[in-house]
Amino acid sequence: MPGRQSEADRWLKQAENDLEFARLGLREGFHSQVCFWAQQSAEKAVKGIGRLGGGGAALENSVTLLVDRHGDRAPGLKDLMGESRLLDRYYRATRYPAATGPVPYTAFGEGQAIAAIEAAERFVRLAGEHIRTGGG
Repeated sequence: MPGRQSEADRWLKQAENDLEFARLGLREGFHSQVCFWAQQSAEKAVKGIGRLGGGGAALENSVTLLVDRHGDRAPGLKDLMGESRLLDRYYRATRYPAATGPVPYTAFGEGQAIAAIEAAERFVRLAGEHIRTGGG
């Protein structure tokens, strides 16, 4: 079983990879998918912070709930509550036609995708600084 640092690093690496995939999607015009992968990136970044702090495997998919749960573990995490609310809008609505009315890929535009990436970048940057210093 990996230690806390190793497990946090694993979550951070996946968050970084998801964010890179979102950037690729933006370049190719897949805006709804960008929004979803940005949400996934932020979710995994916060879960990495939680793992470093000794938190178990969080089953939540809501970035907002994860920030509530782990907000005291990393300086500045609670300051990203607005970003968490933005990204949480993209967990379902970007993937399922029933969630938005229209087919999701037609319902999200470039501006939303850019904002989602920028929000996710804040989470990944904060998590990276926190995790790579061992939480110190």
